[in-house]
Amino acid sequence: MTELAGLRPAHFLWSVTDRVATIRLNRPERKNPLTFESYAELRDTFRALAHATDVDVVVLASNGGNFCSGGDVHDIIGPLVGMDMKDRLAFTRMTGDLVKAMLHCGKPVIAAVDGICVGAGAILAMAADLRLATPSAKCAFLFTRVGLAGCDMGACAMLPRIIGQGRAAELLYTGRVMTAAEGERWGFWNALHASDALEEEAMRLARSLADGPVFAHGITKTQLLQEWDMGLDEAIEAEAQAQAICMATRDFERAYRAFVGKKKPEFQGD
Repeated sequence: MTELAGLRPAHFLWSVTDRVATIRLNRPERKNPLTFESYAELRDTFRALAHATDVDVVVLASNGGNFCSGGDVHDIIGPLVGMDMKDRLAFTRMTGDLVKAMLHCGKPVIAAVDGICVGAGAILAMAADLRLATPSAKCAFLFTRVGLAGCDMGACAMLPRIIGQGRAAELLYTGRVMTAAEGERWGFWNALHASDALEEEAMRLARSLADGPVFAHGITKTQLLQEWDMGLDEAIEAEAQAQAICMATRDFERAYRAFVGKKKPEFQGD
């Protein structure tokens, strides 16, 4: 297993407090764009999180009033124009691998979005398990604005499952901004909070998850992903097996003992 509290990434900010890791892209003067290097380092970090013993929840936070402005025009889009197909495909597979790593990291991921959240930044928010935003958050899947398809990093598979096929199609075809009010009404944002309260609310939510049955949370995340491809009978059987596994944990017994003793359970993740 791996301990990541002491991680020193080169391309984003990282901290761990009370088993909650916080990740911030760190180019606030450019509204936090992604580069080839930050994509790869984020992918590798989420892959490592699947084996981390000292992190139970991850918060993707904003920095300088913005979340992420997508792929850097000069550092990514410019070089891509001059690449051959083999290198372009290697890049698009690498960006997709970041989403896969987030989905398979085994930890709940919370996006705390302020300001600009566009392009690949919107994808990062989409790939999170829970999404909080401010009323000023501007989210756009703007790939068509640069001559690309809307099917980037899993958007055509995931976004319709979150907000519905018609709404997702509109956003992916037009590249227009989804306002925060629309996003909350459509279920993309779980809640909206004032800018000065956003991170406090995100950390409150993260700590409540970290204080819960974290092994069981991992099972929930796994089932949410795997059941996309299951029929109802398969899903019910998979959940029966998942719950039987959770019933073998000490946390399940602790919860029972606490209930009998009229106390609050203290989960330990085993």
